[in-house]
Amino acid sequence: MGLLQEKLAKHPFYAMAKDAKERGVYPYFREIEGKQGTEVEMGGHSVLMFGSNAYTGLTGDDRIIEAGCEAMHKYGSGCAGSRFLNGTLDIHVELEKELAEYVGKDDALVFATGFTVNSGVIPQLVGKDDYIICDDRDHASIVDGRRLSFATQLRYKHNDMADLERVLQRCDPDKVKLIIVDGVFSMEGDLCKLPEIVELKHKYNAAIMVDEAHGLGVFGKQGRGVCDHFGLTDEVDLIMGTFSKSLASIGGFIAADQVIIDSLRHTARTYIFSASCTPAATAAAREALRIIKSEPQRLEALWDVTNYALKRFKEEGFEIGDTESPIIPLYVRDMEKTFAVVAMAFEAGVFINPVIPPACAPSDTLVRYALMASHTHEQVDRSVVILKKVFQQLGIIE
Repeated sequence: MGLLQEKLAKHPFYAMAKDAKERGVYPYFREIEGKQGTEVEMGGHSVLMFGSNAYTGLTGDDRIIEAGCEAMHKYGSGCAGSRFLNGTLDIHVELEKELAEYVGKDDALVFATGFTVNSGVIPQLVGKDDYIICDDRDHASIVDGRRLSFATQLRYKHNDMADLERVLQRCDPDKVKLIIVDGVFSMEGDLCKLPEIVELKHKYNAAIMVDEAHGLGVFGKQGRGVCDHFGLTDEVDLIMGTFSKSLASIGGFIAADQVIIDSLRHTARTYIFSASCTPAATAAAREALRIIKSEPQRLEALWDVTNYALKRFKEEGFEIGDTESPIIPLYVRDMEKTFAVVAMAFEAGVFINPVIPPACAPSDTLVRYALMASHTHEQVDRSVVILKKVFQQLGIIE
C-alpha cells in the first residue's frame, strides 16, 4: 500500500463506511431499478420512497420524459462545449427567461448542476476586502463556494438573528457584505428568517443571496419559493435554484438584476469552463416549470400530504424539531442507531436517508423523511407504522 492509500485508509469516514458494511447497515449507493416514484424497486423488493427530493412528484411524468426525448432528437445528446463558446442553445436562453420571470428577477443563468451555481457564483461576487456571511447550516455547495473566495468569511449561529447582527457589526460599513442563506434548510426542514434578515440588510447596507433549492415548487405562489412566500423577492439580490428536485431534471440557475447577471456571465468559472446543461435536461426542466405553473393542484396535494404526515409523526411521539416543510427530520441522536434505523426500515419496506456529521452535529443525528405531491395518506400511514416499530425496537421512542 502506498503513502496515499495509507493516508486515505486512516480517514475516519473510510473506517466508518468499512464498519457499517461489516455490520450490514451501510446505507449508501443503493441501486434503484426503475423510475423514481412514491414506490420503487430496490434490492429485489418494493419500498416506499421517502428519501427523494422530488417534491412535485414529476420525475416520472410522461410529458417531461417526452420533452427530454424531443430535445435529444433535435439537438443531440450534448453541447460539446461551454455556454461561453459553442454551447449555448436557444432552449437555454428560453429557459433562463422563463426562470427569471418565475422568480421575479431581470435575468438568469443556467448552469450544468446546482452545486456549480454556488461554487462558481459566490467567489465572483465579493473580493478580498469584502465579507461573506453564512448561516452555519448552509448547504455544502455554499460552504465550498465561500471557501473559493478571497473575502473575509464569517458565520452566525443557525437562524440566530442576534448573532447575525453581532457579525454584521464587525464588518467595515463601506465594504460589500453578502449574506448567503438557504431558504429551506435541507436536513432539518426549517425556513430561514428572511424578514429579519432583510431588516438587518437595510440596517447594515448588506446584500442577500437565497438558495431556493428546496423552496422552489414548494413555497410561494405557483411554487416560486421562500422569497415569494415571505413577499420579499424584491429585497433579495440573488436567487439560486436547482432542477434536480422539484424541476425533475439536473442543473441549476442564478437569477438577479441585469448588472449582476451580466457580470457573472463573463466571470463565473463554473459557467465559463464547464460544459453546458444537456439538451434533454434543459428541456425537461423547462417542461417541469411549465407544469408547476399550470397545475396548482400539485402544490395543494404536496401540502395536504405534508400536513398529514406532520400530524401523524407528532401523534406517534417522534421528535421532529422545527420543520415547516415537506422535509421531516426524525431525530435519533445516536450514530449507530441512525444507521440501524435506515437498515431496518429498508428491510421493512421504507426508504429514508441517514443524516450524520458533517451534515449535522454528532448529537443531532437523524433520519430524513421527505414527501412528494404524489404520496398518499395511506402510504404515509404505512410508513409511520413501520418507522414507529423500528424506533421502539431500538429504544428511541417509547
